[in-house]
Amino acid sequence: MIRGWYTGASGMNAQQNRLDAISNNLANVDTAAYKRDITVSKAFPELLLRRTNADGVYKTPFGSADAAPVIGKLGLGVETNENYTDFEQGSFRATSSNTDMALNGKGFFAVQTPAGERYTRNGNFMIGKEGILETKDGYPVLGEYGPVSVSDDQFKVNENGMIYSSQNNELIDRFKIVRFDNERYLEKMGNSLYRSNDITGEAHIAEGDERPTMLQGYTETSNVNVVNEMVQMIEVNRAYEANQKTIQSEDSMMNTLWKEVAVTR
Repeated sequence: MIRGWYTGASGMNAQQNRLDAISNNLANVDTAAYKRDITVSKAFPELLLRRTNADGVYKTPFGSADAAPVIGKLGLGVETNENYTDFEQGSFRATSSNTDMALNGKGFFAVQTPAGERYTRNGNFMIGKEGILETKDGYPVLGEYGPVSVSDDQFKVNENGMIYSSQNNELIDRFKIVRFDNERYLEKMGNSLYRSNDITGEAHIAEGDERPTMLQGYTETSNVNVVNEMVQMIEVNRAYEANQKTIQSEDSMMNTLWKEVAVTR
């Protein structure tokens, strides 16, 4: 019965982690270019149940057989295996601002932060006081020659990320769009920023077929489906309650064991 407590508790912990991820997804449903988190759980190794009144092997005309065959399995609970980010493409929303950008395909904008270079899909940019294109948090957006500097918001950007001046159609820079070997394992840093690590590999500038196309005057919406998230939330709540009732039942049986069986003996 003690094992039942731990099994139920492990299930409650796993469902709590799922609920945290779903709640965060729903809270960011209106955040530009937000990518939803998915929690993956795995079962502890199962024990094989064998007959306890027989052991060893016995002879048959065709060889030998196990005298204690496997009659079932005993699960020992569940745990959260990983919490990963789903980088599925979001839809596009038209805006009236030339400083808004969206990426159609896999890839990330590069931005400069006090902690170093970081990456984002959120193209909701603005022009800072010094004419530098910045994120809403004030981080400079990087081109291939450094921070993107524009004189006004009338600049033009083509599908390849080339930035042209509105006055004389002069090439200013090209957006630094990067890719990774294993983008799935990018770490979220908050404020729509991501950080690379040893698993993702170093960022490299996307070229050719792996470079996404750019859309000026658009932003990418989040890839959170509210209906699906709400359905999953209901499933999580029901699973959590089922594990809770399991623990209550185990506790009731243990109480009966100590009060009646132990006293009788």
